[in-house]
Amino acid sequence: MTVFSRLAGAALQVSLTALLAAVVPPYYVYKLTTYLLGAVFPEDVAGKVVLITGASSGIGEHLAYEYAKRGAYLALVARREVSLREVGDRALALGSPGVLVLPADVSKPEECEKFVDDTIRYFGRLDHLVNNASIWQVCKFEEVEDVNHFRTLMDINFWGHVYPTRLAIPHLKKTNGRIVGVTSNSSYIFIGRNTFYNASKAAALNFYDTLRMELGGDIRITEVVPGVVESEITKGKILTKEGEMKVDQDERDAILGPTPAERVGDFARTVVRDVCRGARYVFEPRWYMGVYLLRVCLPEVLAWNSRLLTVHRAGASSTDTLGKWLVELPGVRRAVQPPSLRSPEIKDQ
Repeated sequence: MTVFSRLAGAALQVSLTALLAAVVPPYYVYKLTTYLLGAVFPEDVAGKVVLITGASSGIGEHLAYEYAKRGAYLALVARREVSLREVGDRALALGSPGVLVLPADVSKPEECEKFVDDTIRYFGRLDHLVNNASIWQVCKFEEVEDVNHFRTLMDINFWGHVYPTRLAIPHLKKTNGRIVGVTSNSSYIFIGRNTFYNASKAAALNFYDTLRMELGGDIRITEVVPGVVESEITKGKILTKEGEMKVDQDERDAILGPTPAERVGDFARTVVRDVCRGARYVFEPRWYMGVYLLRVCLPEVLAWNSRLLTVHRAGASSTDTLGKWLVELPGVRRAVQPPSLRSPEIKDQ
């Protein structure tokens, strides 16, 4: 039986190799053709309705601005009402014909139901659902005293994508709409000290992959996979185990180290452009595609590198990692971090 199994396995590998040789060239011709058609004939979102969660700052805020410049109506969701209204005012100034501000918590199903219903009641339709709400919580797994401290993380980063999606699907089917799921490169990269955060993002990514297959062409799905992008999270805003939000830039530096951060305006411009072109995935910055290939082809190398930079201590404190030491070298922080990330100030309302 063992010999038979080995022979069958070898035959399968040969068959798959031959199949790939036959299928890959026409597949990439198809991909190139659809890319060019999307670039020449992008979706016009002027007059369409876009609902964005996590819209009070960072990525969600700037996605709202890019949709506003294209003439879309906006329904903006976040917990901080004052900041959300400021984003709404600027979106109107940038060209949105109408903005609905909806203070809500995406981790609560009843609030998700209310903001989806309010959007339909106010605008009469829904064309794009952008699930962007996210928080960051860090800790090495072996140091976790109670895993229940991480329930809030999963409630927002995973269930905060599931609840609005489930409620929006009937409305998106009517408009042949689109779901835009903003996840993270943490869904496929081994980033130390991020055990539960990585898991929450991987869960969301696989949720969208499976949902795309189930829905077929009724609703299109774009998965946005950000690298390190200028936002409150990359400022060091984390949820503590006590349930409080605080900015800890030492912890941020211990994990992100000297990784270059992309300016959020550039990121949002690229994302909305690619969404309108019909992209299934948007990896941004683009060079993270190389890290993805490393994850597939040389996972041991990626794991070793992550452990070296984010887990091993280079000093007495738990945050004294090699990555933090590198970013503190003269001139490095200025080269890799936009000015906003060097300040601990965040929106508090």
